[in-house]
Amino acid sequence: MSHIVILSGSPSENSRSEKILRYLGERLEQQQFSVTHISVKDVPAEDLMFGNFKSPDVIRIAEQVGQAKGVIVGTPVYKAAYSGVLKALIDIMPQDILEDTPVLPVMTGGSMSHLLALESALKPLLATLKGVNLKGLYYMDSQLDKSADQPIVDEDAFLRTEKQLDYFIRKVGREQATRV
Repeated sequence: MSHIVILSGSPSENSRSEKILRYLGERLEQQQFSVTHISVKDVPAEDLMFGNFKSPDVIRIAEQVGQAKGVIVGTPVYKAAYSGVLKALIDIMPQDILEDTPVLPVMTGGSMSHLLALESALKPLLATLKGVNLKGLYYMDSQLDKSADQPIVDEDAFLRTEKQLDYFIRKVGREQATRV
């Protein structure tokens, strides 16, 4: 069974980003994947603020991410980029932690004007960790209902999600086969 880590960069407990990441995790579990959800909220603020590389929480998260066969990283768009707390966590992770690992970047934002944040901010950040970026998913707030079990209310967004998730699953399978 392949293990997937889902990393949430949302500092809010009840956000659209958090909801879509939980949904993606459920879909992966239906496909017989083992899924671990990690949130920036799992790391003490002091460790993030002061760059504590030796934090037991950071070490544990780094081990989980480093052993994953695939990683999904999601964040809301803040000021045309990812959340600051996600960047703070990434900054204290090992430099090559995602080496050769398929990564599905996911962002949520208020409008289409933030779509480029996926390409100009999140994907380059993940590439610095040597992750193998997939196309990624961007959701506008109007395409999601965070109170619904299936949060994607827009048909086109739902179809894009299914296509990207299918590609992610195949990519994880191919990467795992080449490492055996």
